[in-house]
Amino acid sequence: MMREKIIGRKRFMTDFKPSHIEEYEISPFTLLIMPINYGSKIYSHIIEVEDEFISPFKPIDIIKKSCEYFGSSYEGRKDGTKELIGITHKAPIAIDPTSSVFFFPTTSPMRPKCIWLSHSHVSRYNRQDSTHTKVVFRSKQNIEVPVSSSSFGNQVLRTAQLKAKLTQRIEESERKSYYLFTGSGNSEASEFSSAYTPGSRKR
Repeated sequence: MMREKIIGRKRFMTDFKPSHIEEYEISPFTLLIMPINYGSKIYSHIIEVEDEFISPFKPIDIIKKSCEYFGSSYEGRKDGTKELIGITHKAPIAIDPTSSVFFFPTTSPMRPKCIWLSHSHVSRYNRQDSTHTKVVFRSKQNIEVPVSSSSFGNQVLRTAQLKAKLTQRIEESERKSYYLFTGSGNSEASEFSSAYTPGSRKR
C-alpha cells in the first residue's frame, strides 16, 4: 500500500489509524491528499504535518471545496492558472494565495489515482525507477508516488511559475493601493485634476 511508504513519523503508518473526518478544508499544514480504496468507494487520505485523516470525499472534491472555502471556485482557479501561465492540463491550483497554499496534481485530476501535493512542503524528490518518484517533505516525511521524476519535476516547476506570477500580481495591486490610500503621488494627481477639470486652466 502506498501509505505504508510514508516514513519518518513517530509511528509507522502500519501502526497508525487516521481519524475519520467529514468536513475538511486544506490549510498551510496540509502536505498531501491521496486516494484510497474504501470498500467499493474512493476516499481521501489526508496527511498534515502533525496529523492524518480519512475523508469520505474524493481528493478532487476536497480541492474543489477548499477553493470555495477561500472565495473562489475550482474552475475559477483553473482559469486563473491558464491566464497566468497558460497551463490547462494537470493545472496547479492556488487554493489560498494569501497564505501561499498552492497544490498540484500528479496526473489528470479526473483519474482515480491522482494525488495532490502542497508545493511549499516539498523539499526534494528523487527518481526511484521510470514510473516512480520518492518525494521528501520539509517535515522529513516521505512518500513514493506513481509518476516519473521528470513529470513530477515539471509539475513542481509549473506550480513555482504560477506562484511567482500570482505573487507579482498581488504585489503590484498592493503597491497601487498603497499609493492610492497613503496619498503618495498626490501632487501629480492634483496637477492632473487641475489641468483637466472643466473651467480650470494651467497658467
